[in-house]
Amino acid sequence: PARPPLPLVHVLDLHPRGHVRPHVDSVKFCGCTIAGVSLLSPSVLRLAAPTAPGQWLELLLEPRSLYVLRGAARYDFTHEILPDEASFFGGRRVPRGRRVAIICRNAPHGEPPAPPRRAPSPPR
Repeated sequence: PARPPLPLVHVLDLHPRGHVRPHVDSVKFCGCTIAGVSLLSPSVLRLAAPTAPGQWLELLLEPRSLYVLRGAARYDFTHEILPDEASFFGGRRVPRGRRVAIICRNAPHGEPPAPPRRAPSPPR
């Protein structure tokens, strides 16, 4: 993207019975691209159009998969991680375990990216 990614990433550690409710990430804190790497457990990501109830697209996020939300997927659809009892894909049950995701966002439009932080030097 035209905006470099933020120097820090967000790590989401989701309990096997947890879920992520439908939302659109705020433009106040996030730019035009959201990318994530799913780890540990498969899960189902649902994109839904708030203006068309009942219309959605579901994606199976296998462990080590990368997903990127840009354009309409980023701004015009909510996204959520379905709870275990609702996790089905292609008519098949997708049992959920612990899910860890590494999520990277770029800076919001008009905000300069923060300079990278240097790790502290080990004590001598």
